[in-house]
Amino acid sequence: MNLLDSLRWRYATKKMNGLAIPQDQVDKIIEAAYLAPTSSGLQPFRIIEVTNSDLKEKIKAIAFDQSQITDSSHLLIFAAWDNYTTERINGVFRHTALERGMPEDTLADYKNKLITSYTPRDARDNFEHTARQAYIGLGTAIAAAAELRIDATPMEGFEAADLDTLLGLPEKGLKSVTILALGYRDEANDWLVGMKKVRTPKDEFLIRLN
Repeated sequence: MNLLDSLRWRYATKKMNGLAIPQDQVDKIIEAAYLAPTSSGLQPFRIIEVTNSDLKEKIKAIAFDQSQITDSSHLLIFAAWDNYTTERINGVFRHTALERGMPEDTLADYKNKLITSYTPRDARDNFEHTARQAYIGLGTAIAAAAELRIDATPMEGFEAADLDTLLGLPEKGLKSVTILALGYRDEANDWLVGMKKVRTPKDEFLIRLN
């Protein structure tokens, strides 16, 4: 199967059957998100993996009772940095230098440029930027799941502040962005199974400037 076939196969599954996904398959999806590109390579988001049934029930209650929350095998919660800080940016570049075996000051000019650009900005503006990076990871995870023939439903319908409190995210300097429910479609009970995938006509979607 090529990527386009996989993307044509997938859809936002409305009803999952509760069967467990092998952990090694989930790990591949997470690895894909881990390898996704981010602005300046800062990777300013984290993934929280949830399989605990009691915790899923609590999440469902603050996610408008969407059944995919509890019928899924795994929930991946994408949470972004609540702000850019000098300490965080320094930490990323320190780790990069160590991994690449180069002196820490090799990238100092670029690092300092980011610090002087990002840290004076309002925390809300910075969170909007980190959240956009999380969505790059989300899209990559969705594509990876499709290639593995695992259903994935991205979800924004939840009370973010309540989810943050439930998961203790403020203490980690994180804010929830989106949830990705992973599982297998319930062929008998999902009303969307088998329906034609519909997108904007391509001649409207694609604007070519030659």
